[in-house]
Amino acid sequence: MKYIVVLGDGMADEPIASLEGKTPLEYAKTPMMDALAAQSEIGLLHTIPEGMKPGSDTANLSVMGYDPEIYYSGRSPLEALSIGVPMKDTDVALRCNLVTLSEEGSYSEKIMIDHSSGEISTEDAAVLLQAVQRELERDGYHFYVGTSYRHCLIWENGRVVPLAQPHDILTQCIGEYLPQDAVLREMQERSYEILAEHPINRERRRQGKNPANSCWFWGAGTKPALTSFEETFHKKGVMISAVDLLKGIAVGAGMKNIAVEGANGGLHTNYRGKAQAAVDAVLKDGYDFAYIHVEAPDEMGHQGSAERKIQAVEYLDEQVIKPVYEQMTASGEEFRLLVLPDHPTPIRVRTHTADPVPYLLYDSTKLQEHSWKYNEREAKASGNYIAQGHKMMPYLLGME
Repeated sequence: MKYIVVLGDGMADEPIASLEGKTPLEYAKTPMMDALAAQSEIGLLHTIPEGMKPGSDTANLSVMGYDPEIYYSGRSPLEALSIGVPMKDTDVALRCNLVTLSEEGSYSEKIMIDHSSGEISTEDAAVLLQAVQRELERDGYHFYVGTSYRHCLIWENGRVVPLAQPHDILTQCIGEYLPQDAVLREMQERSYEILAEHPINRERRRQGKNPANSCWFWGAGTKPALTSFEETFHKKGVMISAVDLLKGIAVGAGMKNIAVEGANGGLHTNYRGKAQAAVDAVLKDGYDFAYIHVEAPDEMGHQGSAERKIQAVEYLDEQVIKPVYEQMTASGEEFRLLVLPDHPTPIRVRTHTADPVPYLLYDSTKLQEHSWKYNEREAKASGNYIAQGHKMMPYLLGME
């Protein structure tokens, strides 16, 4: 038996009046998911433990079978694992986003325009972060380049301090959300002075793109300690994602990360390449389990674009789920396919919520007969509900 998870990050949503009262998932044309749903179990899964902040970190740990209440030590440390940052037990890692702030007024009066600087390329972001490094790096504080707008600051002998997530404060004045720690606040303010008129940002403005004009620190945490996925679940697994967070979870869990050319975490990522990498891993390379993570629905939710979120869902259906299903079926190999989001990213709020997410569990050896389709409404109506997200993985793998 082979096992494949297709996770559409932030794919779940709320009913939207302009979509005939449907969610983007419900409104999108998803013939493959709906055909699978008719032969599968669908239901709701609660991925975020009570009292924990909804995020891709806690939610994906949960889906991967790791109870966040036990294993979660912060988001940035997982990303630090991915980019090879050497963390000591006394270090604190912080996510360093390159964000777009409004240009009027003092720093504390600025508005959070874009948490991703228009999904800036890694190449441009690296040049900007190097400019920040030259000016701001000092004893005990070290910057590391990540992917796109997502980078890392290591604070030696640091403290896990509360910091606002930039995607939670879109369109808001940043003043009340600035770091209380004096050094972190000063570095953020100085980063604006360094970046605002950098040649790359002048060119981005000329092209009508959002400038990456400030660093923003968040997601502080200490060195993580995940158990081996293979030792825990007795399956040899691969991770296919363009996002450092997921790659970091894989590193911590001892899974292989597979890089796919053209996979960038955006709306126009290499969907088919990801699907093919997963199929090859389980059919040709001897792996038992593949986790395909697609970031696009989440990014479109943060952008507040129902139209682009629908497009992301349709791409996922046509270019990931369909080729995975068709090739696995043609191979004759028995397989289980789990399709789900990690958390909702509703268009209405443009950030994550902790509501349960719909799942679809297909088993090629146990075809079912139903009239339902795959969406939030029908998943709830099914009556199937898993209250603890980390129990989905052993359920998928037939361990309970």
